[in-house]
Amino acid sequence: MSDDDLDPNAWMVTFADLVMLLLTFFVLLLTMASMDTKKLENISTHFREATGTLGFSRSIEVANLASLINQYNDIDSLLVVDKDHLMAQIKLIAPIKGILESIIDKIEMLDDERGIVLSFNEKLLFDSGRATIKKEIFPILDLVADAIYECQNDILIMGHTDNIPIKGNLYKSNWELSAYRGLSVLKYFLKGKELTPSRFYVGGYGPSRPLYPNDTPENRSLNRRVEIIFKHLEEG
Repeated sequence: MSDDDLDPNAWMVTFADLVMLLLTFFVLLLTMASMDTKKLENISTHFREATGTLGFSRSIEVANLASLINQYNDIDSLLVVDKDHLMAQIKLIAPIKGILESIIDKIEMLDDERGIVLSFNEKLLFDSGRATIKKEIFPILDLVADAIYECQNDILIMGHTDNIPIKGNLYKSNWELSAYRGLSVLKYFLKGKELTPSRFYVGGYGPSRPLYPNDTPENRSLNRRVEIIFKHLEEG
């Protein structure tokens, strides 16, 4: 092939490919810069089999539960929350700290489509088959109440049971027991702490939403719980 047969404009093909690659790269950077991190987290949860304990997106000093919730509401600061890190950072007076350390394995902190979920095992709050809150747990509920007072989130309180039919004359079904347990926690917050009633929703799922299969005594014990949920703030 002679020099006369070469296309003097052939270099433009390579140049056009380079420009297209650069354009694609800058569009990708712009998309990542404007991404809503909270929505990204919500999407990512659909690719996980279950919601796990959560991790800080970066190092954040958390003085108390209220600070954590407010930081969680700020999509620019926090994606998710780690319970163990939180409990290590919460500044509590000595007696409450001692209580917390003894029951930490019976409290779970997760997030899901509803918001931040504090899940209290039945044994912490109630005697078997009862809906009267144990006095020993009052200091922990007071901590939660303080966080509710300092945050704008609405609160959902839901009771859960296992699938074993309830025995006794006090409550007719697991549905009724779970609802009354949720109501007991609500009553504590409203009458004991004088929080605003319009911020609360309460109910009972009965055995319909187990965390684990109800196939062993241990799993059934884990399914018996009350959830206090700091609901996502409404956008806009």
